[in-house]
Amino acid sequence: MCSAQKFVMRMAGLTMVTRSRSRSRGSGAGPRGAGEEAAPVRKGEANAEGKKSHGPAKRQRKTQKLSVAYEASDNEKGEGAKLPEAPGWEPPDWQQQLVNIRTMRSGKDAPVDQLGAEHCYDPSAPPKVRRYQVLLSLMLSSQTKDQVTAGAMERLRARGLTVDSILQTDDSTLGALIYPVGFWRSKVKFIKQTSAILQQRYGGDIPSSVAELVALPGVGPKMAHLAMAVAWGAVSGIAVDTHVHRIANRLGWTKTATKSPEKTRAALEAWLPRYGRVGAGRAALSLPPPLTSHLHRELWSEINGLLVGFGQQTCLPVRPRCHTCLNRSLCPAAQSRGGS
Repeated sequence: MCSAQKFVMRMAGLTMVTRSRSRSRGSGAGPRGAGEEAAPVRKGEANAEGKKSHGPAKRQRKTQKLSVAYEASDNEKGEGAKLPEAPGWEPPDWQQQLVNIRTMRSGKDAPVDQLGAEHCYDPSAPPKVRRYQVLLSLMLSSQTKDQVTAGAMERLRARGLTVDSILQTDDSTLGALIYPVGFWRSKVKFIKQTSAILQQRYGGDIPSSVAELVALPGVGPKMAHLAMAVAWGAVSGIAVDTHVHRIANRLGWTKTATKSPEKTRAALEAWLPRYGRVGAGRAALSLPPPLTSHLHRELWSEINGLLVGFGQQTCLPVRPRCHTCLNRSLCPAAQSRGGS
């Protein structure tokens, strides 16, 4: 059959369909509604008709557009509603556990409350120097009690603690000033290397991103997140040390047991809301101030200080004081010990 005959037969078929639709409308049926389904169109036929005949193809496309079922339901109120997302996992009692820990920590009398990174810098120093001192205190705090870190920072500040002063101090003198912090010999090397990088690349200031901070010698993820929160007023993540790691696993705040602080951080950030109503966030040292409303609390920023102090006073590494803990009936670890 030649192409001309095929064309004539196709046009005849389209004419019959058109007349049939006209007779249906004339017998009382209204225009096609949104709920009426359009006949499926084969891909090859749609392409051929689009090229050879403009009228029927255009009407068919309009009809298909009207038959999209979700358009009417989503846009009835003009709100562009989205389908609800499936709820994610979260610990069953975490909100009450958090309230109880806040109550137990309301006295703010743990070592971290008086000697943490927020208290180890010189408040009269320029912002750039204060930020450097915060970073140094965090580097010294690794594997070291807050009292020891605070003592080392006091001795360093007495000599004028700046990038330049540290670079001008010989290693033996610097070691004597920071001793007996944990791994003090390694920390002398890291402090010198980091200070040189800060002078050369950042004009004596500290970087303002986690990626740049962890690239510095002797700076880990926990230090980087705390430096972002304390020095820059930016909540970049949850700072997890051994206390937070231990307590999160004891309370069941991780879906499965985690083996390292970094894995605990990832597990916590996967479900813990970033913000929570109650109080304000911690103060920052930089301008502009942190994006923290008086109506909200930065939960990610709060968790470190809250749980560290709780771990120093109640949820001890060895022989935790479960009998004095408000969470003894809600804590899986306490229940496994019989609440003792």
